[in-house]
Amino acid sequence: MSFSSETKKEICENITGKKCCALAACYGILLYCNTFSAREIRIITGNPAFAQILPRLFKRAFGFGFDSISEKTGARGKQSFVINDKEKLSAVFGAYGYDIDSLLVHHVNLGVLDEDCCKVSFVKGAFLAGGSVTDPNKRYHFELVTAHHSVSRETYSLLLELGFSPRESSRKGNYIVYFKQSEVIEDVLTLLGASNASMQIMSAKIEKDMMNSVNRQVNCDTANVKKTVMAAQAQLEAISKLEEASILSTLPDIMQYTAKLRTDNPELSIAELAALHNPPITKSCLNHRLRKLTDMAGKL
Repeated sequence: MSFSSETKKEICENITGKKCCALAACYGILLYCNTFSAREIRIITGNPAFAQILPRLFKRAFGFGFDSISEKTGARGKQSFVINDKEKLSAVFGAYGYDIDSLLVHHVNLGVLDEDCCKVSFVKGAFLAGGSVTDPNKRYHFELVTAHHSVSRETYSLLLELGFSPRESSRKGNYIVYFKQSEVIEDVLTLLGASNASMQIMSAKIEKDMMNSVNRQVNCDTANVKKTVMAAQAQLEAISKLEEASILSTLPDIMQYTAKLRTDNPELSIAELAALHNPPITKSCLNHRLRKLTDMAGKL
């Protein structure tokens, strides 16, 4: 099961409650479902938890059920929940202050969502019917998709009232409000009752941060090793040139000692080489001597 499906399952476990909240949840479902018209209500879902809770939710909100529910077909098949009875449709429209015979464009009647709990329930329903959240191991993305422009704009305003600042977009004739910040998605899911999903995002983010930190350290260490090897190689080549030119043996003893120390320990860094010096000297002092040997060889 996908992360989005698991999240919806968790929300379904926390969606039933007061009748006003059931009405609000159904409102979100209807405005984000497949068909909500004067002729028919059709909700299609492949999520088993949502399919199981849907009839009870509508019964709680309106006092009646669906006219037909299709059988699930296949392992990942979807079910359709349909209402086409005229009286039931009128009752549903009337519950949200709509006149079924004159409604031209869907919009969110905010008067039906006075309480904060009802606003949250509306967003729960919208997410169950037309929302998704991406697996945090891949990326961070939460969205609500509807075919109604006014509904999307008013959902945007509703989320602002709840303390969030979503973004807006459109895709293939649909309208979208979405979030991409992991911290905001965590807070949204917690508000919707999906605290486990929120914790999974936190865990995934911590794991990503740790992996990025490890990768940065590995890259830094690799770069340092590469730098040490290249510097040592240049120093060894310089010492070899000086020796071939019979210049090395004419240098002061301390310079000859430094050259032999490097030749005998080509794999050591400057700091390690300085500590090996007898008596020990500073890294800066040893680096100065080796650079002097390199400069002398460069003038040959």
